[in-house]
Amino acid sequence: MDGEQFAAGQRAREWFHSLAVPPGAWTVLRVDGRAFSRFTEQRFDKPFDLRFSQLMVEAARTLLTEFGARYAYTESDEISVLLDPRTEIFGRGVEKLVSVSASITSAAFTHAMGEPAHFDSRVWMGTGPADVLDYFSWRQADAARSALNGWCYWTLRKDGRSREEATRALEGADAAAKNELLFDHGVNFNDIPMWQRRGVGLWWETYERPGYDPMREVPVTATRRRIREDRELPMKERYREFLAELIA
Repeated sequence: MDGEQFAAGQRAREWFHSLAVPPGAWTVLRVDGRAFSRFTEQRFDKPFDLRFSQLMVEAARTLLTEFGARYAYTESDEISVLLDPRTEIFGRGVEKLVSVSASITSAAFTHAMGEPAHFDSRVWMGTGPADVLDYFSWRQADAARSALNGWCYWTLRKDGRSREEATRALEGADAAAKNELLFDHGVNFNDIPMWQRRGVGLWWETYERPGYDPMREVPVTATRRRIREDRELPMKERYREFLAELIA
């Protein structure tokens, strides 16, 4: 058999190799921790641990840098990274975007923690800025829902309930009932740190850095970029307004 024909036949079996994000599409890569419920329960405080959040932020920072992304958002064990619609990284190939984002996150988190951790990844696509605002509003709403559920569950667990008892106690409970449960245990959900309820955002900002020109012997100012981290994000309509300005 001809070697080149044989190789071509094998490459043809890489069915999804040619799948690419359409030009101009707004793209989000969302990575999630694999089996992180057990992983975090054995290593971190519940329902939230600042150490774990800092590890997720470090991984998000790495993704933002490596992909030259516009915005990164992390809540719980997930990170969403918004790519510029003009990006041509990896030829916009879905296989590469998914595999590389998962591997970068796994490596960054593992390096920061000093213990192996694994992430998977998926691609979300939107046709315009309004879709992007909807996406991140959805993820922030998920952060608030997950935070309320987590606080209720672990409050009951720490009060002596078993897994099954805590889960059963929350079945069918609405947000008002869950807030009342926390209040009865001395917790005001509105008083917990904002990053637990709203997530953490990261984006590039420019700043002026003073310097000195030794040739002309005069002070100068240089424009630089750095990543800004915000643990007190606005919510609902104010969050959408913030994002709209950021991605304009």
